[in-house]
Amino acid sequence: MSETVNTFEAQQQGRPTGPLVRGYEVIIGFETHAQLSTASKIFSRASTAFGAEPNTQACAVDLALPGTLPVMNKGAVERAIKLGLALGSHIAPRSVFARKNYFYPDLPKGYQISQFEIPVVQGGSVTFFVGEEQKTVRLVRAHLEEDAGKSVHEGSHSGIDLNRAGTPLLEIVTEPDMRSTAEAVAYAKELHKIVTWIGICDGNMQEGSFRCDANVSVRRPGEKLGTRREIKNLNSFKFMQQAIDYEIRWQIDEIEDGRKIEQATVLFDPDTGETRAMRAKEDSADYRYFPDPDLPPLVIAADWIERVKAGMPELPRAMAERYVREHGLSEYDAAQLTQSAALAGYFDQAVKAGATPKLASNWITGEMARRLNAAEIGIEAAPVKAQQLAQLVKRIADGTLPNNAARQVFEALWTGEGSDVDEIIEAKDLKPMNDTGALDKILDEVIAKNAKNVEEYRGGKEKALNALVGQVMKASGGKANPAQVTELLKAKLA
Repeated sequence: MSETVNTFEAQQQGRPTGPLVRGYEVIIGFETHAQLSTASKIFSRASTAFGAEPNTQACAVDLALPGTLPVMNKGAVERAIKLGLALGSHIAPRSVFARKNYFYPDLPKGYQISQFEIPVVQGGSVTFFVGEEQKTVRLVRAHLEEDAGKSVHEGSHSGIDLNRAGTPLLEIVTEPDMRSTAEAVAYAKELHKIVTWIGICDGNMQEGSFRCDANVSVRRPGEKLGTRREIKNLNSFKFMQQAIDYEIRWQIDEIEDGRKIEQATVLFDPDTGETRAMRAKEDSADYRYFPDPDLPPLVIAADWIERVKAGMPELPRAMAERYVREHGLSEYDAAQLTQSAALAGYFDQAVKAGATPKLASNWITGEMARRLNAAEIGIEAAPVKAQQLAQLVKRIADGTLPNNAARQVFEALWTGEGSDVDEIIEAKDLKPMNDTGALDKILDEVIAKNAKNVEEYRGGKEKALNALVGQVMKASGGKANPAQVTELLKAKLA
């Protein structure tokens, strides 16, 4: 909370609250549409399943045909309550629905049922890391609404698929608190993690289940907020970064060339890496909101909130705090381990199997993460199971495996060359060097061949000792214990 207050005070005083780009401060806010994981639509019984033949899942209620009436989906409301609980928001005991009037080809009834004056979820915040720096973004609201259909463009022809019309959405709106592309992407990833963790959205960005609109503006430090442009429907973190970076450069170029930024809605073209204007940006007055006459107010009793709360999983932030408290991990490491429920579960299994928490964390966020990224798979598909990693970590902790040898064992586990850590150690002859006479001989040879490092160490340069340890490890084929080598070298050089 203190960071939020300090950020607000800095804005009021005109001080930049983030890195400058060519002398300009970047201001970013987000509107995120999370498609709720209900089996039916928000106001009808039509299916929300993805991939059906076009226009086979749009019923009369979705199209507002005469004689039809919308009926609220209780599951959608429960998912809104879950989000409010997860984000520390106020859940309105009474909220109302409105008609948002506009016409596009994929919204044939000419209006969208949404919430305007009183949303169901109000306030809250999302806390995340950018590198090792913790950031907090304040939320304005999250409101329930129905989705529109989808325009499909193929060559010179366009078609309309209304299957998505009426699909339940939560639109999550932030304050303009983000000051860099890195913050914006980190926020989006954290929100994505939360909605999938609590099970209200499958998070499939390729299918449009989780898509973001980024409002971007720039200003000189101390000036009033600049005119924003909204980048619509960003459905990839990679494209999100490219789109915001391009938009920042484009706006600065326009200002530097003496042109005025006009408020607009823009689209990002991944093929060109550019944004292009789609339409002038509407404000709320343009939509002519009025209360929906077919829907009564949404009333949420306190005991309903308590029942939903009782069924909630441990949230990632609470789990990260527990890892810090119980396992002595850093806040950053704990945040990395709670990037997904599956990753946290893997860590828990490894610790339960006897792994030292810190060592397990290092391997999961280090070597394991590198391998998963390279293979483009999730932890669920990792060839090295949690129990195998625990066995590996135990052999490192008891001095059986130095780091180099441990990597060879991990490689064998990953490629399927072996499945048991101890058997791999035997097969590859990776047992540590216990022959003190042989080790002593290697130490003497390394000292004799590296007179410069010896002189530097004796002159007070501690780093020179690391170079000597490295030479001993190389000469021993990685079998020597680095801690033992360090102590023996210190004794010989004293």
